[in-house]
Amino acid sequence: MADFPALPESALEERFLAATGPGGQNVNKVATAVQLRLDVFALRLDPAVYARLKVLAGSRWTHEGEIVVTARQYRTQEANRLDARERLAELVWRAHHKPVKRVKTKPSRAAKEKRLAGKSQRSDVKKGRGKIRID
Repeated sequence: MADFPALPESALEERFLAATGPGGQNVNKVATAVQLRLDVFALRLDPAVYARLKVLAGSRWTHEGEIVVTARQYRTQEANRLDARERLAELVWRAHHKPVKRVKTKPSRAAKEKRLAGKSQRSDVKKGRGKIRID
């Protein structure tokens, strides 16, 4: 991810929320969870990258064209801020990489014969497991 530029601060919006779960009084007193919103239109992405990002973001994508990432894993605000920013940057970075198309190949005749030989051998093993009849 080192070759990808940092997300512009103007496209980001942070909100701090009260975290849920265990943590004693600290959870009730301090808003340690971070909700980070990224305005995707501010990034001016290529249409193909935009489409891949939309698929990768999934339910984190809003109708307004924002990606919302919530981080509440850590007990401190700063650690959660860093976590949210890293996850968001990684999501955008992954969208910039076009997946390699799979090239269809046909199995060779020898490979087909080998597969069929294996199937018939397996069939014989299974036939041998049946009840023994004395004629």
